[in-house]
Amino acid sequence: MSTTQASTKHDEIEDVQNIADKRKIAIDKVGIKDIKHPVKVSDRNAGEQHTIANFNMYVNLPHHFKGTHMSRFVEILNQHEREITVKSFREMLGEMTERLDAESGYIEMNFPYFVNKEAPISKVRSLMDYDVSFIGEIKGEDTAMTVKVIVPVTSLCPCSKNISDYGAHNQRSHVTLTVRVDSFVWIEDLIDLVEKQASCEIYGLLKRPDEKYVTERAYDNPKFVEDMVRDIAAKLNEDERISAYIVESENFESIHNHSAYALISKGFD
Repeated sequence: MSTTQASTKHDEIEDVQNIADKRKIAIDKVGIKDIKHPVKVSDRNAGEQHTIANFNMYVNLPHHFKGTHMSRFVEILNQHEREITVKSFREMLGEMTERLDAESGYIEMNFPYFVNKEAPISKVRSLMDYDVSFIGEIKGEDTAMTVKVIVPVTSLCPCSKNISDYGAHNQRSHVTLTVRVDSFVWIEDLIDLVEKQASCEIYGLLKRPDEKYVTERAYDNPKFVEDMVRDIAAKLNEDERISAYIVESENFESIHNHSAYALISKGFD
């Protein structure tokens, strides 16, 4: 077969995705899910951080199309090797809907993010990992960017401290902060905000003087799960970069076989 014949035959391959679908039922989301890709994320201290992100990428599909072009999602990911920020993430979202001729699109990028933390007394440094997600949605001309971070902290029960002659029960808690951002915000800014409102923050490595400090710090700063979400929400209300938020706290109780939970939402539908 000549080169010209091979080229002609290739050009004649039917694009099945673009043929008409007779069922006339639109699809809200179609795309790829759970694909891993290396990315660079903005780091407040180091400039950038290399990590591996897990992506979900979807667009809407009008009723008259049979399918979408799945390979284009992967092509878009491979073209975005540069540092990922809220700004570049927004650009990726617009590019995806444009290339797939879609009216709406959704990208979720979940990744582990590491902060090099200094112990409070010994000043020894160690890495703490946090679960972070960037979530972008576009519908027509409207684009919404959301950042989600899960921050582990310590909480100490005020009731336990009040009724006991000595000691008080405490536990590790997970605070999940989901914020709609209108301008640039550092991941570390959100982590700092949560940790400062906890009974005490958590560290990867502590020496004995540090253990003494965090134990006493938590004891001097007791918080119910209700206190945790209210104190964080009060700080978020003061931040003009954030237009909407959801604050959740789950305390993994140390004296019960269940968790305590609270949520405050503002600005989300």
